[in-house]
Order: sequence, then C-alpha cells, then structure tokens
Amino acid sequence: MTGSLNRYFSHLEPIVRNLPEKPGVYQFFDDKNHIIYIGKAKNLRKRVSSYFSKIQNVSGKVQMMVRKIAEIRFIIVDTEQDAFLLENNLIKKYRPHYNIALKDDKTYPWICIRNEPFPRVFSTRHFIHDGSSYYGPYASGKLMNTLLELVRQLYPIRTCNLNLAEKNIRAGKFKVCLEYHLGNCLGPCESFQNEEDYGQSITAIREIIKGNITSVSHQLKDLMMEYAGKMEFEKAQIVKEKLALLDKYQSKSTVVSNTINNVDVFSILDQGALAYVNFMKVMNGAIIQVLTVELHKKLDESREDLLLMAITNIRERFESQAPEIIVPFTLEYEMPGVVFTVPRIGDKKKLLELSERNARYYHLEKEKQQDLVDPGHKSRRILDGMMKDLRMKELPEHIECFDNSNIQGAFPVAAMVCFKNARPDKSEYRHFNIRTVEGPDDYASMEEIIFRRYKRLLEEKSPLPQLVIVDGGKGQLSAAMNSLEKLGLKGKMTVIGIAKKLEEIYYPNDSLPMYLDKKSETLRLIQQMRDEAHRFGITHHRKIREKNTLRPQLTEIQGIGLSLNQVLLKKFKSVKNIRNASLEELQSTIGKSKGKVVYDHFHSQGKI
Repeated sequence: MTGSLNRYFSHLEPIVRNLPEKPGVYQFFDDKNHIIYIGKAKNLRKRVSSYFSKIQNVSGKVQMMVRKIAEIRFIIVDTEQDAFLLENNLIKKYRPHYNIALKDDKTYPWICIRNEPFPRVFSTRHFIHDGSSYYGPYASGKLMNTLLELVRQLYPIRTCNLNLAEKNIRAGKFKVCLEYHLGNCLGPCESFQNEEDYGQSITAIREIIKGNITSVSHQLKDLMMEYAGKMEFEKAQIVKEKLALLDKYQSKSTVVSNTINNVDVFSILDQGALAYVNFMKVMNGAIIQVLTVELHKKLDESREDLLLMAITNIRERFESQAPEIIVPFTLEYEMPGVVFTVPRIGDKKKLLELSERNARYYHLEKEKQQDLVDPGHKSRRILDGMMKDLRMKELPEHIECFDNSNIQGAFPVAAMVCFKNARPDKSEYRHFNIRTVEGPDDYASMEEIIFRRYKRLLEEKSPLPQLVIVDGGKGQLSAAMNSLEKLGLKGKMTVIGIAKKLEEIYYPNDSLPMYLDKKSETLRLIQQMRDEAHRFGITHHRKIREKNTLRPQLTEIQGIGLSLNQVLLKKFKSVKNIRNASLEELQSTIGKSKGKVVYDHFHSQGKI
C-alpha cells in the first residue's frame, strides 16, 4: 500500500497485510455496512492488495469504489473453482452495486414436469422449488410449443389438474373426460393406465426435452420391430407414426453436424458499458436451446470476466452438464470434467460464428427498440462513446469539421460542416473563399479559415464547439492550432486531425497517432463528417470555378446573365460552340433580341 494512500486506508492496511495467501472470496463493505463488491481470488492477499497498490493505474470507477471501502471480509475455500462458484452465489444473493449486473430482459418460459402422481407436462414462467423438474428457459416460445406439441402427439399424457393420489383413484372420485375419448389421455384417473406405464412415457419425454432424440428413436424402432415380430401390426404402425413425427421434428431443428454432441457454445459481443453473451446448446448435432443475455459493466471488467460469469450463470440455469464448452478465446480457468475449446476451423468454428451472429442480432434489435422508445438514445450512445474514445472531458454535442478544396491552387475554397447531437445541422454549414493565400498551400489555408471562423464566433459571442476536426495530418492540425493560440482558444476545445490513408487520429503536440477501432461508431462519425465537409467544399469549388471560367467570355456580355449562360452551355456544350453558332441557332435558343446580342458580341470583336 503506497504511502500517499495511507490517509484513506490506514485502518485497512493490517487486514490486507494479514490476508491468507489461499483461494477465497473477499467482500468490500462501505461505512453503512453494505456490501459494495464481491470478488474471487486464487490468492486473497495478492488480489486484494492490488486494489490499493495499483489504484493510480486503474479506471476512475475502480478508484471511486476503493475509496468507499470501510471494511474487508473474506471466506477461504479449497480451490479456485470453489471460489468462483461461491462468488457467483453471493453476487446473486446480495447484488452489490459494483458487481456485473446480468440481465436477460424478461422472464423466459420453462417446460415443467410436475412432481406429482402421473406428472403433467406444461409450460410456465414461474420456477417453484417444489421438487418438480424444469427444462429451459426457452428464448423462443415457438421452439418450446413445437416441442410440447411433439411430446403430446407421441405420448398421451393427462392435462387435467386432478389430485391423482392412489387413494383418490381407488375411491372412484374421478371419471374420464373428453381427452380420454379423443385418445389424448389413457385414463389414469380410472386406473385404465398404471403408474409404471405412465412413468415410461415421462422418462422418454425427459430425454426428448433434453435433446436426446436419437436414444428415444432407437427405443421406438426396437419396440416397432418387437410388435412386428409378434404379428401385432396395428401396434407397430402406431409406433412407426411416432417415429415419423420424431424425424419430422428433427428435420426442422437447426442441424450443424452429426459429430457434435452435448456441447455448449458461448460467444461475447463487447459494446462499451454493455456486453452481450449468446449461449447455444447442441445435442446430437442439433441446436436445441438458444439464449442471449445482457451484461451491465460496473468496473470496466474484461471480456474474460464477463464471459466466465455468464457461463457459470447460464449453465446453472439450464442445468447443463455438457463436457465441452466452445468459446471465442482462451480462458484462464479450469472446470472439473469440462474442456474449453477455441475452434479455428471446421464445424465448431461455424457454430461459434453462428453464436456471434446471434449476439450481434440481439444487440441490433435492442438498439432498434430503444430508438423507437427514445429517439435520442442512439445519439447519446454515440457521443458517450466518442467522449471516451477521444479522451474528452465533456460530451461533444457540437462538432465542427474543416476541409480545403482547390485544383492546382486555382480558386482555393474551404468548407466547414457542423454536427449537433451526432446529426448534421445544415443551417450551420459554412463556405470560405481563401483570401490571403497564393497558390496551393493547404496549411496556410487551414490557418486562415480556422482563424476567421472562431474570431467571428468570439465577436458574436456564439457558443464554441466541444470538438474540432481538421481533415489532414500533423501539418494541417498545427496550422489550426496556430490560429486558436492567437485567439486565446488553446485548450478551450478538443482539436484533432484525421489523416486519410490509414485513418490516423492526431492530437496537438503528439507525434504518435491514435488508431480507433475500424468498426467503432466514433470513427464512423468522424469519417462521415470528413466526407460531408469534402462533398460540401467540392460543390462550392465547382460553382466558383464555373462562375470564374465563364465570366471573361459570357458574363461580360451586356444583358446576358448567369441563367442565360447556363441555357447556352446546356445547348451548345462549350463557349467555342456558342461562338461558332449561327444567328438563327442562338435566337431559337434564347430569343431573337438576346440571340442577336450574343451573336454581335462575338462578331463585332472579330472572334470568328
């Protein structure tokens, strides 16, 4: 613990120094005795002391949490895995403020096999700890209902809520209902079906729900052959129809590879303050369950920490015992009886890519829904990300971007585009005709327009942008900073340059560029502004060039304005063709009097 931090943590130092160097779970409490963070450790002393010895090298969120610690408690366990499981259980119980929050957006349905005589099989959103078996949850209600429909077609089971205790059946309290007469139930309420026979159906149903369709299919084939051998062809036909139903259901499943069995697949999509983890359960080559959860970061947790937490929670929820877990990167964690696989090629790699696509799709759908409810949500998200990516101190709600346009130094102009709340504000776009620079000098031109723009804003007492973007590298950026320094605006705004070739971001007085993620929303917005400034500048440059090119030859003709110039050029394509046109051609284009004026202009000057 560093000396500069003793004033904050002197009362904690003896606790940290005397922590055991064993696996365990630590808990941080605030001055109100509330748990604010729970963590696991392979070595309790090393892990806990790292919060204090390295505090100046961690994020502001971690520093804030550490400064709130009033007490530290710990629990020793035998192994790192025990620590991980205990941490997970304690987080779910206490939900500390600084721990990752896992959210799956809604209560998904389960398939329940009720703990009762002659168990019912039904869907529910309420998980009750009464000894019943729950399978799921199912993110797709369609998949769950298809599965329930298959189960009921294969095995006639009851749907009533009667208490079919043996004494009630013997007492003759019940009568068979319409479901019995329709063949959907075999009448256990009147002892037409015994518990052993009913239990065999439930055992098969459990296997189907778990995805073990192959084993059920083998059993049915054996039974069909047995009936056929006994010449009981009607019974054999009924079993054959059940097999056809199973095959039809299996053909509708997403089959990935018959060689992949009992595997869990996890992928993660990291999106700043949020992350999305997708889970897929694969049995006998078919995907039988899919779920995506949302993770809210609290302390800039790593992708490894986020993924491990999701794996632990989801496998516990689905009661998964899969011996293999496919993941996108190596995890420094051992799970007894489980192998972590990071595929590079083949069917398992395709499975992982499918999982990643599911995570991206879930994220996009969430964004679309959020944008419908709150149209400003997307802008705030982009600006929050930009502030973080560009290391800004305030939200860049007002951004201005500058670009120079000239062709071999002729008619030099510049353009400025303005975005407010990550959207173009075209009423604030500005053109500049370069006044003080001779020849193609981009640096001097940038210096001039930056000076003119912000001198005017200061004079008008208009608000300054939070971010200024200069199209160009170190040279253009230095020129812009010269002007801002003259105006006393240095340090009042964040100023960056973007170089076109490698999309490098430059900061003033920093020779090394920063590279943003090519897929980041920050870089996309900067590129959009740069391209918009270029388009706006080129359009203005084209107009100036046309106007200045025409002026010596056409606009000097008395009575012939720019609109007639355009009519003539549209018809004759060039000034040379206008000069060579006959009087009749000119008059038919712009009228008798104007046509004669143009014709006389060229002929009177001896230009034929």
